[in-house]
Amino acid sequence: MSAVTGVEGEERTDYTREESQEIRARSLRLLALLLRPVRGRVALALAVVVVSTALQVAGPTLIAIGIDQGLPALTKQKDWAPILFTVGGYLIAGIGGAILISQFTVLSARITQAVLIDLRKRVFQHVQRLSLEFHESYTSGRIIARQTSDLEAIRELLDSGVNGLVTGILYMFFIAIALVILDPWSGLVLACALVPLFFLTRWFQKRSESVFRETRTFSARVIVQFVETMTGIRAVKAFRKEGRNAVEFGAVVEDYRDANAKAIRLFGIFDPGLILIGNVTVAVVLLAGGFRVLEGGLEIGALLAVVLYTRRFFDPLEEMAQFYNSYQSAAAALEKISGVLEEEPSVADPSTPVDLWQARGAVDFEDVRFAYRADRVILPDFSLHIPAGQTIALVGSTGAGKSTLAKLMARFYDPTVGAVQLDGIDLRRLHPKDLRRAIVMVTQEAYLFSGSVAENIALGKPGASFDEIQRASRSVGADEFIRALPDGYDTDVNKRGGRVSAGQRQLLSFARAFLADPAVLILDEATASLDIPSERLVQEGLTTLLADRTAVIIAHRLSTVAIADRVLVMEHGRIVEDGTPADLIAGTGRFAKLHAAWRDSLV
Repeated sequence: MSAVTGVEGEERTDYTREESQEIRARSLRLLALLLRPVRGRVALALAVVVVSTALQVAGPTLIAIGIDQGLPALTKQKDWAPILFTVGGYLIAGIGGAILISQFTVLSARITQAVLIDLRKRVFQHVQRLSLEFHESYTSGRIIARQTSDLEAIRELLDSGVNGLVTGILYMFFIAIALVILDPWSGLVLACALVPLFFLTRWFQKRSESVFRETRTFSARVIVQFVETMTGIRAVKAFRKEGRNAVEFGAVVEDYRDANAKAIRLFGIFDPGLILIGNVTVAVVLLAGGFRVLEGGLEIGALLAVVLYTRRFFDPLEEMAQFYNSYQSAAAALEKISGVLEEEPSVADPSTPVDLWQARGAVDFEDVRFAYRADRVILPDFSLHIPAGQTIALVGSTGAGKSTLAKLMARFYDPTVGAVQLDGIDLRRLHPKDLRRAIVMVTQEAYLFSGSVAENIALGKPGASFDEIQRASRSVGADEFIRALPDGYDTDVNKRGGRVSAGQRQLLSFARAFLADPAVLILDEATASLDIPSERLVQEGLTTLLADRTAVIIAHRLSTVAIADRVLVMEHGRIVEDGTPADLIAGTGRFAKLHAAWRDSLV
């Protein structure tokens, strides 16, 4: 488990100092990786902003030259050259600075978009590669938050925050140099003002770090709460949970508001503090400079320039404080994203895969032990041989280990101990493409992607012809209802008129699996969404389609079990009965009792 998640997949905030340092280092590694492809453009942008900032800072110096040298030359000697030189230089500096700032804005925007596109692709592709274990613990709301609010925080930082920081630092640096050159005494006054400015900024930094991290945490919780409520809206409606959800969501929103209020209070102290220090500094520079002008130690133009520089020195500080807000939000977002990208698939692809071009379908569990957690063993010392072409049914109470067995067979998980083999080859050694071609699993949650009915079925065999798609649909009894849709096989399943029922969705997922023509087909409660007529129709197709392949059927409906060659009854991760349906029904064991109860329920 990574530093991103804690117990039961919840995001942690109680990091130790060592963990915080590691998370920060991890974030910086990711940032360096993202900036590496655009480092040339970054260098060019820095060069442009340095020159543009220098041109902007040149303004007050040129004004001082014009007043102290240009005006006297014009009035006493009728010499227009100095004043024209000053005015021309001022215009050139202004126009050149504006053009370069424009170029810097365009360059930085392109850098930002390049970084964000790279990061979005990395997150999307990496999350797809992660194993089922990650997705079962990391909620969909949090994944969406990584791709939305967290990436938006990084975008804001790169778009405006970094620009403001770099420009502000350069601006203050050039102003300090110009101030010292024009009047060292005023430079000394500014240096003294940096002492209270340092303590104010340090106070703001310490207080805001935890506050801004808190705002990001509560912002993510708002998104997670909303997304998960909307995702489970049917359950919300069914159990009349609207009132409770409103209270819970209201509490999260209140926490988010309180966190934002703390941040506002910080700025309520920091901003006036900046203004006070700036105004006092300007007043001291003006007063000391005024006396020196009277004594002849300072020119009036130079005094005007140093006052302007002193005033402008403090202007970027408020923007830099806003940058710190953006930085804290983006840093927290980058930490979470880097945590996701650091996750390693628990089911890793083999380094030297074994090809299996034609699978027969024999499956073996050899001394398998499996546990989701160390204290939760699901399959203790499990062994099983399924001959190629045999159809077996797994029966047992909820939690007996049936679905876990199916997930291990499909290699959604790897056994903690032992091996699961296909045709004598450990699944961990098989090439992923061969594994996915050989073993297909159909679950109760039949998911349809955006697109037409035909496109959804063709996922089982990319490039399949329309005739093949029709044959697969006809085999599972889906062809009739598909033709009744507004556009038949071309109907968009997510548009009005194209919506299909839960049972129809399952039939489409059956057609998709059968089109794939796997050597091993796993049906995990796959008929649970079907009504009785649909189930009978599918069973007719199953009888034919499962004849030449290995099949594992997990079902509570014992009518589905009747087509199996062999029934395994599981309890607490162990097989307690094994035989043909007829033999077990004739006996006095667990399956016989289940079958009798099921038969009585039909009377």
